[in-house]
Amino acid sequence: MLAPIGEPLAYDFFLRALLASAVVGVVCAVVGSFMVLRGYAFMADALSHAAFPGVVVAYMLKGPFYLGAAVASVATALAIGWVTRRGGLRSDTVIGVLFAGMFALGIFLFSLIPNYVGDLFGFLFGEVLGIGLGDLVALVALALIVLAVIGALWKELLYSTFDPLGAAASGLPVERLDYLFLALVAITIVVSLQSVGIILVVAMLITPAATAQLLTRSFGRLIAVAALIGAVAPVVGLYLSYWTNSASGATIVLVETIVFLAALLIRPGLVLLRGRPIPAQA
Repeated sequence: MLAPIGEPLAYDFFLRALLASAVVGVVCAVVGSFMVLRGYAFMADALSHAAFPGVVVAYMLKGPFYLGAAVASVATALAIGWVTRRGGLRSDTVIGVLFAGMFALGIFLFSLIPNYVGDLFGFLFGEVLGIGLGDLVALVALALIVLAVIGALWKELLYSTFDPLGAAASGLPVERLDYLFLALVAITIVVSLQSVGIILVVAMLITPAATAQLLTRSFGRLIAVAALIGAVAPVVGLYLSYWTNSASGATIVLVETIVFLAALLIRPGLVLLRGRPIPAQA
């Protein structure tokens, strides 16, 4: 029998987890909406795994986990952008090389630690129920920075996403905007680490936006629907994990996946209702 809905709210750790996961869900949905339209799904996976060596180094040096993860992710993001532009290679090729190399570096460093390290496994699979007040404050601050930058550069990012050649011709610094966006993606991944972990963070970035893309035509509505899913799904997932005693990060991602599948099923009905197909990118 399920416990009453109000029962988990009596625990401070659950309240912190609710707030943290909702904030993470919203910022991931906003950033992920741009990523889906840019075709950056593989980039999200690569940068999330690239954070692992930074986390391991931070543990070995007894420094902040978030700082180590941020340095590794941002450095990898900028390296992917630089090598893609300067090396004459396809971006997916560069991502594959650096993604594998950085994750291998993390595993190598992890293997040098003599004893089992439970804290590091928490960053692989997520441990949002263990988030402390200090971590919550840092998470919210980073999320607000990401959202503030996107809000300030909304038109520029939107233009360079839909028409990069036109944006460059009009005088926008498209290359610098791309580097900035990659850095924002990396910071968003760092924000998400404790909620769903390195392995599952790509779902938080891509699934709400992909779901919204099935249901909407305009980019503004896509952002709104994705943010709504990003905020609600973690709350539902946390309650389900509490009631079933299951892994919180995995449960959150499963809820988002179920919502995506439901949207996929109702999409044909929306097409018939509107009388014309929904564009692949809106």
